[in-house]
Amino acid sequence: ECPSGLVDEETFKLIYSQFFPQGDASTYAHFLFDAFDADRNGALCFQDFVVGLSVLLRGTVQQKLKWAFNLYDINKDGYITKEEMLEIMKSIYDMMGRCTNPPPRDTAPAEHVELFFQKMDRNGDGVVTFEEFLETCQKDEDIMSSMQIFENVI
Repeated sequence: ECPSGLVDEETFKLIYSQFFPQGDASTYAHFLFDAFDADRNGALCFQDFVVGLSVLLRGTVQQKLKWAFNLYDINKDGYITKEEMLEIMKSIYDMMGRCTNPPPRDTAPAEHVELFFQKMDRNGDGVVTFEEFLETCQKDEDIMSSMQIFENVI
């Protein structure tokens, strides 16, 4: 697929979308591409991809959570806002498609975000820091088990 050894975002989206033919994976693939593109050069080399996968598959819990936090922190300012999380959630629901049974309600992504912030925003300031994210995830068995699901989406 990539004879130059580099994958640009459009090629990444095309490849990733093949795994989710029932929905539109392009927006989630964009966020995933950004998370893997650690040096921010607009292309993934084999090393970028392998380093990201290595963290997700063999990293410590803290390393995996840092990677996930980076995925959710779209603008990379060190905070997850409700708007960022809503964009991610909408992209996941779009990727899964309307073929799920039962079909998700249109309000499902926003409801998911509200639940996320109820758990994560420990000081109620409207943003989630990595420290809040890490502390909450490490204390919550449901969140820790959902990391297994997250790994399967990648």
